[in-house]
Amino acid sequence: MPTTQTISASEFKAKCLNILDRLASHELDRVVITKRGQAVAVLTPPDHQADAVRNIHGFMRGSVIIADDVDLTEPVLDEPLDAELGILHR
Repeated sequence: MPTTQTISASEFKAKCLNILDRLASHELDRVVITKRGQAVAVLTPPDHQADAVRNIHGFMRGSVIIADDVDLTEPVLDEPLDAELGILHR
């Protein structure tokens, strides 16, 4: 069962590799590191690769609505583009 562990910075320094292994295996889902009783850092394991890709690509999926009367294939300009006329610089 995933848990949160709170440890001091000196204990983290001594047990760093073990704690990182426990995070990687999802034995821990969060480690709070304290210094003089105050939280100074929070460690969490990275998302699974499939979740990370899903969150990056298409993260705005469903947030844009295109009105029914809009044709996305219709040209936007009435005049030809400079490239069509052979003009490279203006």
